[in-house]
Amino acid sequence: MQQRTINGGRVYARIMELAELGKLGDTGVCRLALSEEDRAAVQLVKGWMEQAGMTAAIDAFGNLIGRLPGADPEAPAVMLGSHIDTQPYAGRFDGIVGVVGAIEAVQTMREQGIRPAVPIEVAAFCDEEGTRFNKGLFGSRGLVGMLEEGELERTDRDGVTRREALLAFGGDPARFAESRYPPGRLGAYLELHIEQGPVLEALDCPAGIVTGISGPLWLTVELQGYAGHAGSVPMHMRRDALAGAARIVTVLHSLAARDKTTPSVATVGSLNVFPDSRNIIPEKVRFTVDLRDIDLARRQAMERELYDSIDSICKEHGLTYTIREDTNSEPRYCDPAIMSAIAESVEELGGSVPQLMSGPFHDALAMSHYCRYGMIFVRCKGGISHNPQEFASEEDVAYGTELLYRTALKLCEQQA
Repeated sequence: MQQRTINGGRVYARIMELAELGKLGDTGVCRLALSEEDRAAVQLVKGWMEQAGMTAAIDAFGNLIGRLPGADPEAPAVMLGSHIDTQPYAGRFDGIVGVVGAIEAVQTMREQGIRPAVPIEVAAFCDEEGTRFNKGLFGSRGLVGMLEEGELERTDRDGVTRREALLAFGGDPARFAESRYPPGRLGAYLELHIEQGPVLEALDCPAGIVTGISGPLWLTVELQGYAGHAGSVPMHMRRDALAGAARIVTVLHSLAARDKTTPSVATVGSLNVFPDSRNIIPEKVRFTVDLRDIDLARRQAMERELYDSIDSICKEHGLTYTIREDTNSEPRYCDPAIMSAIAESVEELGGSVPQLMSGPFHDALAMSHYCRYGMIFVRCKGGISHNPQEFASEEDVAYGTELLYRTALKLCEQQA
């Protein structure tokens, strides 16, 4: 195996330093988008970008973007990046590996005296997770002109709007147009990320080449019934919203699980009951649906079945319902030339790595609508993510970062 060029110890030390901002217990992190912890993290990462020789600034969408000039400063740039915001009960590596690894790739170029053929940009995108305002990929979608009407009016649990939070953070909705990237600004996007699944560990491989990202469908479903005394209303006369919701959740899981040969997945991750009292029949239930598949036709078929089931179950229970679509993205496949460049980098290091799809979405999903893209996955222990037990070893992160560095140089040559 060829000796690595990047400084793996530096990468891992920075990941651990970033984990102190919003630290939760021994290994957990809670660093919600546009929070004070997120602001502190952005300032820390901005300093690392500048140490690596980049100019860096926060744009109107709240993205932190660093830029290193290339030999041809006017050529379309190669962008590396990910995000540094987290879930409320998160680990230390999701997103962070991609940002810190990207900075390391650029810093290594500078230390090796390499001037890339074209400019390189490193992005720490704003609000990838979508936890606080219930819609993710905000910064990356903003950059490529994919924001939807009403997104700035979305509120968090404290009633703070995204507009208010963004302004306090240093963003500015009035300047969105000037921060949006014009066609041709980027020629390629490459993202390093932990797998967030168990495949690489099962194959005993430190990294993998991503073939594409499953298309996520996010829904918010609200069922309306009628409250009554839990001890006096006969079962056949009830309009119990929670009973209806329970049946719908079961149907959803059955749809995704009926064919074990497909990568279909479905989750209800949030459920709220009103009035939430032991001895009152639930009058209103609101819950989320997360349905994903790499095959759009198969996912759409499940979606139709789910809608039909919601309608029939609600009629049976005497309920009314609303369904709000929060996210609807088609599967996006990685660029073959970028995949080949990653494979060449693997060969240079010796050995081989597998190809695999991504079930989770990433900022790469938004960027795929703007330019060609690729992803590198790093093995994580037990496939655990969105959990304080999330873990990737220093050795695996270093290997993935080396692949990122070598592939980025190849992409720069492709762009030249």
